[in-house]
Amino acid sequence: MFEKLGQLASLMKNLPKMQEEMTKLQGRIAQIAVEGDAGGGMVKVKVNGSMEIVACIISDEAMKSNDKELLEDLIRAAVNQAMQKAKQAVAEETTKMATGFGLPPGLHLPS
Repeated sequence: MFEKLGQLASLMKNLPKMQEEMTKLQGRIAQIAVEGDAGGGMVKVKVNGSMEIVACIISDEAMKSNDKELLEDLIRAAVNQAMQKAKQAVAEETTKMATGFGLPPGLHLPS
């Protein structure tokens, strides 16, 4: 019990530094840009660290197929892949920061 109190006191002492690091973390997250693709590159989607789609590129080949359902599936697959990559990248950045402060792995910090 006292060990956890000591850890909490240590964290409280580091609060100003943690706030500064959180600001830096938000900046790094904002710069994250990942891409997902589907159909061998027929559809490409770019997502940023804020989980916003910043680009969706559909190849001429995909447009010529005249297969609406296929195109919908490709878009969905590319978006899901890009979102998963973005979540992973954000989690890695957050873990780096948390580890630097001796916080336990898996701790979910607000981003």
